[in-house]
Amino acid sequence: MTTGRSSAPQQRAPRRKRVVLADRRGSRDVPRTIIDLENQSTMGEAMIRNLVRAQLRSALWLAAISVAFLGALPVLLRYVPVLSEIRLFGVPLPWFLLGVLPFPFILLIGYIGTRKAEQHEREFMEMVDR
Repeated sequence: MTTGRSSAPQQRAPRRKRVVLADRRGSRDVPRTIIDLENQSTMGEAMIRNLVRAQLRSALWLAAISVAFLGALPVLLRYVPVLSEIRLFGVPLPWFLLGVLPFPFILLIGYIGTRKAEQHEREFMEMVDR
C-alpha cells in the first residue's frame, strides 16, 4: 500500500523573471529649446510668437486672395454685361460664376491654408529639435 505521497521529488515552479522594456536609468538629454518652451522663457515666447506670426501671415494672404477673387466676380459681371448673355450647359454664366465656382475655390483655399499651417508647424518642430 502507498501512503499518498509519491516518491518522486516535487517540481518547483520556474522562477519569475522581470521583463524590462526600456532602461530608465539612462540620462535624458532634453534640448535647451524644449526647456525654454516649457518654462515660457523669453526665448520660448519669441519662438512661439514667430510661429503665430508666420501662420497669421499665411492666413491673411489667403484671405486677401479670397476677397479679391470673390469680390471681383460681381464687379466683373456688373461692368461686362456681355458675360450675362453667355450660357454654359444651359445655365447663364453669372449663375455659374456666383453659385457654383466659389465652392471649389473655397475648398482649395481651405486646403492650401491647412497645408501651410502644417508646414509652419513642421518647421517650428525642426527648429525646436535642433
